[in-house]
Amino acid sequence: MRVAVLSFAHVHAATYLKLLRERDDVELVGADPDAPPGDPDRGALLAERLGVPYADTWDDVFAQPLDAVIVTSENARHRELVERAAAAGASVLCEKPLATAEADAQAILDACARAGVGLMTAYPVRFAAAFGALHQAVQDGSLGRLISVHGTNNGWNPARSQPWFGDRELAGGGAVMDHTVHIADLMDMLLDGEQAAEVYAQANSVLDADLGLDVETAGLVTIRYPSGTVAAMDCSWSQPRDHPTWGGLTLTCVGERAIVEFDAFPRLLGGLDGTTGRARWEAGGDDLDAAMLDAFLDTARTGRRPAPDGEAGLRSLRIVLAAYESLRTGQPVALPSPRTVVP
Repeated sequence: MRVAVLSFAHVHAATYLKLLRERDDVELVGADPDAPPGDPDRGALLAERLGVPYADTWDDVFAQPLDAVIVTSENARHRELVERAAAAGASVLCEKPLATAEADAQAILDACARAGVGLMTAYPVRFAAAFGALHQAVQDGSLGRLISVHGTNNGWNPARSQPWFGDRELAGGGAVMDHTVHIADLMDMLLDGEQAAEVYAQANSVLDADLGLDVETAGLVTIRYPSGTVAAMDCSWSQPRDHPTWGGLTLTCVGERAIVEFDAFPRLLGGLDGTTGRARWEAGGDDLDAAMLDAFLDTARTGRRPAPDGEAGLRSLRIVLAAYESLRTGQPVALPSPRTVVP
């Protein structure tokens, strides 16, 4: 399969490139013509360091026959690249959030539907075996009715390495935009696509104030569902620069019959780095990015509908946009009541 990674702007782009270059069934090409000149972590310099074939322009990429495309650009630039990929007949894996505005997200879905190509949203935590067990426990009634969920999705501030994360126009927002979507998507799974009824958010930019960013760096979001389930999440860029790892994602699920805790990146080994002397630890569990890529390439090869699909990306984006409306008004925001969609 010929697979293109479009833009290296997102912090996950390098990971995808490394995983794909090792696959015997993939002919890989990367392109990042919007990269800042001389940035060692972008463009031709990153491709050369990783040993990945590189195209200098978007036209050069799309002049080739493509089976699949992974869009890892700045959030606001997803739509243009997905539309070009769909027009080229390539299946698409798009980084989260799907877009920064609902109209753009809907346009992405429409473009892929018109072209008859698959669209997957990059939510790798769905592929954790432990989350699969949690999902099954909810589905088979072992937990009873899900009463509440407390989630955390914390990390380093990505704007320190990729400044566009701190640009409201390109990113669509800060920590609330970056991290709310993951837990919103997991709730989408746990509640079988039940749509949120109300969203309330608080946020500030106290963390990393020295950077002078145009976006929030810490946020708390509360989501109420029609069934009565309430989810509260900490979606902050709150890990200090000397933290042993980038961050993590956890859920504490309170059901009528049991309480279950889920950690997407459990600690495996701890100690000191022999080179830097800093504390470090290795994450245990599954390689979620590899599992997601496996699933994506399988759908591109077979034509099966991807999961999580573009509709899942749109549903989680609506929650994020409601959170920003709540930040603007200082009040809870009611969401429309669309039909329930099973993810």
